[in-house]
Amino acid sequence: MRVAVVCPYDLAAPGGVQDQVVSIVEWLRDRGHDAWAVAPGGAGPTETHHVGGIVSVPANRSRAPIALDPRVVTRVRAAIREADVIHIHEPLMPVVSLAALVAGDSPKVATFHADPGAIVRRVYRGAAPVLRRLLRRAAVVTAVSETAAIAVGRFAEAEIVPNAVDVDLYRITDATRDAATVLFIGRDEPRKGLDVLLQAWPLIRARVPAARAFVVGAERSGGPDGVAFLGRVSDEQKRAELAGAAVLCAPNVGGESFGIVLIEAMAAGCAVVASDIPAFRAVGDDGVAFVEPGDPVALADRVSRLLEDEPSRRELVHLGADRVAQFDRSRVLEAYLDAYRRAIGRGSDSG
Repeated sequence: MRVAVVCPYDLAAPGGVQDQVVSIVEWLRDRGHDAWAVAPGGAGPTETHHVGGIVSVPANRSRAPIALDPRVVTRVRAAIREADVIHIHEPLMPVVSLAALVAGDSPKVATFHADPGAIVRRVYRGAAPVLRRLLRRAAVVTAVSETAAIAVGRFAEAEIVPNAVDVDLYRITDATRDAATVLFIGRDEPRKGLDVLLQAWPLIRARVPAARAFVVGAERSGGPDGVAFLGRVSDEQKRAELAGAAVLCAPNVGGESFGIVLIEAMAAGCAVVASDIPAFRAVGDDGVAFVEPGDPVALADRVSRLLEDEPSRRELVHLGADRVAQFDRSRVLEAYLDAYRRAIGRGSDSG
């Protein structure tokens, strides 16, 4: 099967959508399919068709590296022309994904990722009839979570196909885990909650003086005692940091449609403490210890208790290991392959 996997964002920029697009291309090729990514920017895997330059625009309390040059439309059409099926991520995002959605009559699968902000939700409500017609160009519509599906429910009926990781990659059995180490993984954006963790940190250190924290994905010139900023790291180093940490802390304050970092941490054998937001609750369930978003005192108490109480920590790790199986690459890839076959079948029926 020839599959074009379309991403509206620069694959060189950190982000959950980009990570999934790169992974899906890799997993499809591992299964013998001819798959390639279509994205703006100039970086990414070898199997990427680069279709234009990028600009950074505000989106969902973050910045989105997208293409806005109208000439991208022609390049996108050329990049997807030979595909048997086109898998479009964030299909309403200009210009790359939207161009792929409206191009020709090739079978298409559309996947929604985001929990959009209030302004976008108002646009969705007002433009629902137009968006409904646009989404008819996709034979199958999916969303990575119930949160993402509800956001587009006015104009699309989306099947839930969650994001995935290669669970086996995170099970580093020969790693030495430090019972006093806390890990944060995320960009330095307010919604990721790094400041909440830093506010909680003195309280954690007061109870667990040996505690230390590593911050992956963000860089600052200084921080509280016991906190080290590692910045952006390779996937291999990220997995190594997870394998060496006792607790993964995800203090996000909102705006999340999924929780891929929770899955990675559970797969790696970390105990996970996360904000009690709908997307995280759906992913973690009883395999995660939840706290009120934006509450550094509650966060400090839950993290400290897990650092102090090894049996409780082990029990949470066990529950997380059971939970993470449903997000393994093999199960999710099969769901997408089924969607591709159905999209192709519907195209043949209409022809």
